Amino acid sequence: MKKILLIIGIASLSFFANAQDKPLKIGYTNVDYLIASMPESKTIESELKTYKEQLDKQLELKVKEFREKYDAYEKGAAMMTEVVRADKEKQLQDLNGQIEAFQKNAEQSLQEKQQKLMKPVLERIQKAIDEIAVENSFTYILSSDGAMGQVPIILYGQDNLNVSDLVLKKMGVTPPVPVDPAKGTSNPTETTPKPKPSNGGGVKPITTPKPLKK
Repeated sequence: MKKILLIIGIASLSFFANAQDKPLKIGYTNVDYLIASMPESKTIESELKTYKEQLDKQLELKVKEFREKYDAYEKGAAMMTEVVRADKEKQLQDLNGQIEAFQKNAEQSLQEKQQKLMKPVLERIQKAIDEIAVENSFTYILSSDGAMGQVPIILYGQDNLNVSDLVLKKMGVTPPVPVDPAKGTSNPTETTPKPKPSNGGGVKPITTPKPLKK
C-alpha cells in the first residue's frame, strides 16, 4: 500500500512539474545521517543523558522511600489499630500514585527537552536544504529515511541525486569519509548511520510493590 501511495505521489509531482512547463529535478537526503554528522548531536546526546540520569535518580529516591515505608508497614501492621493501619495504607497508596505520576511526567519532560534541543538543529538543516534546492535547481528534495518518527518516502534513489553531503557542506560540516564497501562498511550515501536514541530509551522504569487495597 505504501509503495502504491509513493508511486501516486511521484506521479503527482511529475504532473505538477509538467503543468508548470519546468523540468522536474528531484533530489533526496537522509536527515538521520545529517543529524548524526553534525557536532551538535554529541552535545545534545550528552545533555539528554545527564538530564535522564537526574530524573532516574529522583525516581529511585521516591521508590526507595516507598519500599522503606512499605516494609515498615508490613512489619508493624499486626500491632496497629485499625485507624493507624488505614492511615498508613492511605499514605502508601498516595505515595505509589505520586511515583506513577512522576514517571509519566518525567517521560514527557524528557521528550519535550529533546524537541527543544533539536529544534534549532532541524531549522538549520531545513535552511541548508532550501539553499541547496535553489542553487541546484531542484524542484523537490525528499526524505529517504524515517527521521524524527516520519515515514520515509524514498525507496530508491541514484547516488548523484543524494544531496546529503551538499547540505552538510552548506552548514560548514565536513561529510564523513566514505569507506570502501569491500572492506565491510557501506558507503554513507547508500546506508547512512542512524543516530543513537537521544533520550536513552526513556526514564528507567522501576517496579514498585503492589499497591495496597483497602
